Amino acid sequence: MPDASLPAKLPAHPEKTGGTPVMKLRMRVMAGDAIAIGPGKIALLEAIGRHGSIAAAAKCLGMSYRRAWLLVDGVNQVLNAPAVATAMGGAGGGGATLTDTGRAVIALYRRIEHRAAKACQSDIDQLLAMVQHP
Repeated sequence: MPDASLPAKLPAHPEKTGGTPVMKLRMRVMAGDAIAIGPGKIALLEAIGRHGSIAAAAKCLGMSYRRAWLLVDGVNQVLNAPAVATAMGGAGGGGATLTDTGRAVIALYRRIEHRAAKACQSDIDQLLAMVQHP
């Protein structure tokens, strides 16, 4: 079942800012050379939470089902407990739901992003003031 606490749809181009410079922090948790948790995997988990399906989440994000499935499998493998639980398809169709771990990973990631940006806001403002508007 889709998670009602997540927005129904992402903006088509959230990176477009109308020419105003913005800071985008792109945090990654590395496990060796591999990205264990990063912005793309978090976006995928959020989309699964909204849509209740890996296929629908992949479509929403413009990626193939196979790519989405591999990313979910990678996240599930690297965490102590799975982030996504899946049900096999059939007459009623399959589905995917976020586990408590999946919801916690998203919440922690977004909270860290917010706190990091807030802690650095003065420096960010100074840096952005140095960037010319197109």
